[in-house]
Amino acid sequence: MSENAHPFDRTQLRRRRERVAGNWKNHNFLVKEAGARLVDRLDDVSRSFSSILDLGRNGGEIAAILTGRSGVQTIVECDISPAMLHLEAVSASSKKSCIHLLVADEEFLPFSDHSFDLVLSCLALHRVNDLPGTLVQIRRALRPDGLFLGCFFGGGTLGEMRAAWTEAEISEEGGASPRVAPFVDIRDAGMLLQRAGFALPVVDSDTITVCYENAFGLMHDLRGMGETNILRNRRPGFTRRATLIQMADYYRDMFTREDGRIPASFEIITLTAWAPHPSQ
Repeated sequence: MSENAHPFDRTQLRRRRERVAGNWKNHNFLVKEAGARLVDRLDDVSRSFSSILDLGRNGGEIAAILTGRSGVQTIVECDISPAMLHLEAVSASSKKSCIHLLVADEEFLPFSDHSFDLVLSCLALHRVNDLPGTLVQIRRALRPDGLFLGCFFGGGTLGEMRAAWTEAEISEEGGASPRVAPFVDIRDAGMLLQRAGFALPVVDSDTITVCYENAFGLMHDLRGMGETNILRNRRPGFTRRATLIQMADYYRDMFTREDGRIPASFEIITLTAWAPHPSQ
C-alpha cells in the first residue's frame, strides 16, 4: 500500500478514538462549536429533511442539536469507533427522532443509493485517505436534490505547531518528520465537490483560535480529541524529550501573544452541495 496514496493509518485512528471516548466531553469543544455552526446553516434552507446521516458521529453532538427538529424522522449516526458510538449525547426523554447507531468507516459507506435527504459530517473527513472517493459515496447515498453539509480541518490548521516542530527537529535531530496532517487547501475543496458529481457547490472557511498557557496544554487537548499523528510515515518510536522541550520553546518564542499565552489556529472548511436534480 502506497503511503502517498494512503497517508493515514485508519487502524491507529480507531484505536485512538477508542481510548479518548471515556473522557470525550472534556475535549469536544471544537466539535460542539463546529457542529452548531454547521446545523445553523439549515436555517437558510427552506425545506425539511426527514432521513439524515451523521457521518463521523463523534460524541453525538450533531444529533443532539437535530433531535426534535421539525420534519426529522430518522438519524443514522456512524463512527469508525464503537466506543464513540455509545457515548450518550441525547437523553432518552428527548429522543423524538428515531436514532440508529452504526459502526462504519467513512471510506467505505454501507448504504444503498438514494438513502438520505441530508448528510452531515463534522470534523471527520480530514482523516480519510480518499476524500474524492468518499465524496462520491456521499453523493450516491443522497436522494436527488438531497443536501450535503460537511466541515473538516483545512490547510491553515495548527500552522504554529507545524512551524515549531519543524524548527525543533531540524535543531535536535538534523531533519524534520511529518508531525501535522496534510490538510486539504480551500482552493482544492470546490474542485473535489465538482469531481464527485455534486451540484451547486459552495466552499468557505473560518478560523477558530484557541489559546493555551503552553504547547503541552495544546498537545493534551489534541490527545483528548483523538487528533494526534496517524500518518503512516510518522517517525517510529517515542519523541526525544529534548526535541519535545525544544518544540515548546520554539512555539513560545515565535508565537506568544501579549497576554503571555500561545495561539493554536484551527481552520474549518465547510462544504455545501446538492445531489443533482432537474429542478436545479
